[in-house]
Amino acid sequence: MKKLLLAIMILALGVNMYAGDFVIKRGVNVSHWLSQTDIRGKERAKYVTEEDFIQIKELDFDHVRLPIDEVQFWTEEGKQEKQAFKLLGKAIKWSLKHDLKVIVDLHTLRSHHFNIPDSRTLWEEEGAQKDFINFWRQLSAKLNKYPNDMVAYEMMNEAVSDNPEDWNKLINWAISEVRKLEPERTIVMGSVNWQGAGTFPFLKVPEGDKNIILSFHTYTPLPFTHWKAHWTGWAKYEGPVSYPGNVVDTTDLTEYNQEAVNAMRDFFGTYNKDSFIAEFKPAIKKAKELGLPLYCGEFGCYPTTSMEMRQQWYKDIMEVFNENGIAWAHWNWKNDFPLVDEKTREPITNILDILLPINKKVD
Repeated sequence: MKKLLLAIMILALGVNMYAGDFVIKRGVNVSHWLSQTDIRGKERAKYVTEEDFIQIKELDFDHVRLPIDEVQFWTEEGKQEKQAFKLLGKAIKWSLKHDLKVIVDLHTLRSHHFNIPDSRTLWEEEGAQKDFINFWRQLSAKLNKYPNDMVAYEMMNEAVSDNPEDWNKLINWAISEVRKLEPERTIVMGSVNWQGAGTFPFLKVPEGDKNIILSFHTYTPLPFTHWKAHWTGWAKYEGPVSYPGNVVDTTDLTEYNQEAVNAMRDFFGTYNKDSFIAEFKPAIKKAKELGLPLYCGEFGCYPTTSMEMRQQWYKDIMEVFNENGIAWAHWNWKNDFPLVDEKTREPITNILDILLPINKKVD
């Protein structure tokens, strides 16, 4: 009866976020802790603590997406790194203690990194593919004790390949192996090429499996959301960017670094709320056709543009999420795209009040 009432409430709200018993709406990525960081030992143990999870719950998030990396969890010889697994266990324990659901996301592999083209040997190396499957067998052995309604698995983050079939074969193999071990576990499944919504028509989803959440990512338009980000091809671009409207004024770009300008050219154009509607359409269509929930597992703005423009960006994207029943997790908690100060955990209310308007004070 409780499940029936919950399903009725979700439908009444126009929210499609129900995959088996794992129900989510609003979350945040607890990143650069067990993934994409060089810190280890005591420093890593102190970077994220139970206090972070308490604050995440107090702000009214309902789940965390927890990225983990092969290089942090397994040595090159395939031996488990004890501290990393211990911290993962603590993170899940803290989450469950404070009523937060968890998506464990295998974020990068030695054979595949979404931002390092030379690393993507996964598609050609059978041994690397078998290692990937074995990682999930090991993770399942560690995590299968946790309830299905509280912990979900995301098999791999932002697969990148010129051939969508590379990803279809691997992700479906991985899902089938996990299904042998955990038939009812919810699995988060994204499409190829950085989980862009536009590649959803190529995604092959296991037929009849209702314990799946479809996931896409967005940072549109990249020159705005990643303005001056040091890892981008346009890091040396010193000109202005805008949102909404024309992201880069292309009238005269001769005074700027031309290598940086050329790196941005594919993203020139006008962007607004309608841009998000058009971008997300293939993913929304796929989710409706399959009767599966849709989730944006990453979105956010690098804090280099003006707060006013960032606020408008967040308002537009949140409206599209809400209008289409799309669950979401902000990238990220307190690192490069922060919602709180990295050292003090002081909330960045100008953004949080848009993401979580329920927390606005009422006079």
